[in-house]
Amino acid sequence: MSVMKPTRKVLFVLCPMLVLGFIYYSSGKLHLHVWGQKPAESFPQIDYSTVALTVRTAGGRGKTKAPTLRLKTAKETVVDTLNTEGLVVGPGPVYDKQGFLLNLDGKLSLELTYHYGNLSEGACKPGYVAAKMTAIYPKFTKPAPMFLDKNFKRLGKVSIYSPPFGFKTQERIIDIILTATKNFGLGPELDSLSCKKCIIVGNGGILANKSLGTQIDDYDVVIRLNEAPVNGYQKDVGSKTTIRITYPEGAIQKPERYEKDSLFVFSAFKPQDFRWLRQMVFKEKLRAEGFWKSVAHHVPREPSEMRILNPYFIQEAAFQFIGLPHNNGIMGKGNIPTLGAVAITMALHNCDEVAVAGFGYDMNTPHAPLHYYETVKMSAIKESWTHNISKEKEFLRKLVKARVIADLTNGI
Repeated sequence: MSVMKPTRKVLFVLCPMLVLGFIYYSSGKLHLHVWGQKPAESFPQIDYSTVALTVRTAGGRGKTKAPTLRLKTAKETVVDTLNTEGLVVGPGPVYDKQGFLLNLDGKLSLELTYHYGNLSEGACKPGYVAAKMTAIYPKFTKPAPMFLDKNFKRLGKVSIYSPPFGFKTQERIIDIILTATKNFGLGPELDSLSCKKCIIVGNGGILANKSLGTQIDDYDVVIRLNEAPVNGYQKDVGSKTTIRITYPEGAIQKPERYEKDSLFVFSAFKPQDFRWLRQMVFKEKLRAEGFWKSVAHHVPREPSEMRILNPYFIQEAAFQFIGLPHNNGIMGKGNIPTLGAVAITMALHNCDEVAVAGFGYDMNTPHAPLHYYETVKMSAIKESWTHNISKEKEFLRKLVKARVIADLTNGI
């Protein structure tokens, strides 16, 4: 008996130690579970490690089973906020229906702070947008060419959809157009930059009297939309234009209003849009059937200065980012993003830093000017058949709140 007493004491001490050791070891193992996709090699190698636990009670009528504890998979954590069946009780992040982090803030993670902390103020941050976007939207993948090139048929995500979400049935005419344009990038100077700052200049009336022209011109890539003018508005919107994205009905109709050095970037929303582009590229006689308003008869650009926007950005903005109705991949009521949202989506994939100016519709001021260059009132946007402005604004606010993009006019 005298021998057993010390043994009991030893066991009494060892058992709690073993339990604590097991818990410590297990927690370490859990922490190694990687959440989200691995960032591309060109981005900061950020560890998005986390874990989430779900407690569920299940039982039939009149029965209650004990709660069960299990690990959630990455797919399960992208939760429907309306689904209250599960309760996330661990430290893992919670995502909305589109896959965006619910609790957004503009703080830099320790990894990003360390990565960019030594850069001088104002210096371009390589991979910044992709890193921030991946942090709030783990499904984000950076590779997505800005424009269609001769290998466009390999783009599986858009080959199965008709315009505007793809190019199905338009392959032959695209081939013909690309044999004439021959160039598929921004140009040697911009393509060679290791870090690009881009700004999308919207057409909103909020740009008026902001005197942002000089600041806008400081960006490497200045993106403008449709027929928004520059001449006469340089103080507020700048004078530099790198690319102008448009579709037939939105294109500038007076040749003298085109900038000298900008790229003409075509975005298709229907099959006849590609026929229009072919006529512009080859200087053919215009056949203007099938358009909802008058279109340009001539685009004063050489074929080498024309590009076709990758329709993947329309598809991704609509269905993945904003959450518009899929409608079997067919254009319908309220399922087309605005060209501004499409341009932002393009920039997320192809720029290192992204800013916007002139974005935001304030429905509380229906008599305010919709655009900075005309007298159309804000209330006119309510008549839009194809856009869902409120849902689109939710998406843009996520980007601004998380500081993925900068909003120079604070309209979003």
